[in-house]
Amino acid sequence: MISFAELAEQWRPVRERVEAFVEGSVYPLERELDDVDNDRYFALMRPLMAEAKKRGIWALGHPREIGGQGMPFAAYVLINEVIGRSEHAIVALGTHTLQDSLMLQQFAATSWKERYLGPLVQGEFFPSVSMTEPAVASSDPTQLQTTATLEGGEWRISGRKWFTTWANRAAFSTVFARTESEATPAHSAFSMIVVPTDAPGYRIVREIPVLGMRGCHCEVALEDVRVPAENLIGERGAGFRIAQKRLGPGRIYHCMRWLGQAQRAFDLMCRRANERVTFGSPLAAKQLVQKMVFDSAAEIQACRLLTLDAARKLDAGDDARTEIATIKVMGAHMVHNVIDRAIQVHGAMGVTIDTPLERMYRHARFARIYDGPDEVHIESVAKRILRSYAHGADWDFAERDQVAESSAKRVA
Repeated sequence: MISFAELAEQWRPVRERVEAFVEGSVYPLERELDDVDNDRYFALMRPLMAEAKKRGIWALGHPREIGGQGMPFAAYVLINEVIGRSEHAIVALGTHTLQDSLMLQQFAATSWKERYLGPLVQGEFFPSVSMTEPAVASSDPTQLQTTATLEGGEWRISGRKWFTTWANRAAFSTVFARTESEATPAHSAFSMIVVPTDAPGYRIVREIPVLGMRGCHCEVALEDVRVPAENLIGERGAGFRIAQKRLGPGRIYHCMRWLGQAQRAFDLMCRRANERVTFGSPLAAKQLVQKMVFDSAAEIQACRLLTLDAARKLDAGDDARTEIATIKVMGAHMVHNVIDRAIQVHGAMGVTIDTPLERMYRHARFARIYDGPDEVHIESVAKRILRSYAHGADWDFAERDQVAESSAKRVA
């Protein structure tokens, strides 16, 4: 099995090309890309996407058979942590469609693959997912109220969703709805159905600012929307199983990007500490600032190794549910802490738009909520570990690593 060091060396040229593109082409446009209308956004973004394709760094993590470059998952961690340094780089490099492309490839009807998959990978339009609802606690998705009824070869869908990211830019939304009777066990009662955003009855109620930022998080009304039966993703009642297959890797993608955000904040903090002079010496000479640097370095490296470990286990065929839930919590706290310290070292400047830190900080606070709040992940990990002991086993960390290595050798 290839080591992380060998993996990093193997993909170093690609990482360097991505880094040069993000820092040289995306950074200069960030402020203009923030909080703009869609027309202006696409006018700025389309040339960046074309440049990424020209440089051979487009859709790196997508499988080759659907038009991507087929980068292994663990290697993609090393690249995506660079992409993650800018919230806009994920679109500029085609990363934003990866979860939906994989879901359609694995579960969608052939007609939908033929219609959407190729253009989706090429960035010709945006996807979106409608799961969260305003009226219920989405940390318990068995409470979701949106329904879909099969009538005469069509699904009739009614409900209300919010935080449907990119709905106002998307060609379609994958809607999570109850399709089975109330007597059906909750985790087998929901399905995922593809709904074109131009379908009659699909209405964007509003774009919801998040901590003062526009980010295409939309509230959507589904008012007697009708779509063909073949728009079902996978089997009836399989919504939760498909969602887990989508969300598991997706949570690692978040952690990858948080590593990039933390790296950028760390760089800014250390440079500021060396440049800024107070009371006759640079901030870097102050022990409290040195403590901030130490704590940040330790947290970043710990989360980086946890993320790489989870990615390695996914590559080996393990579902890595415990590892993914752990890094989702640890990573969200890490990126918040590092950015917070970087702001403190910058002083008043850190909370202005003169650095990217204030916007990064707002995104970091949201990280502890989306894709499952911290509390849910903490509880699930603790229950899984305690259940192992209750059944007379234990939770040997070294043994888990050995199992992962054996699985990886079998896959190789």
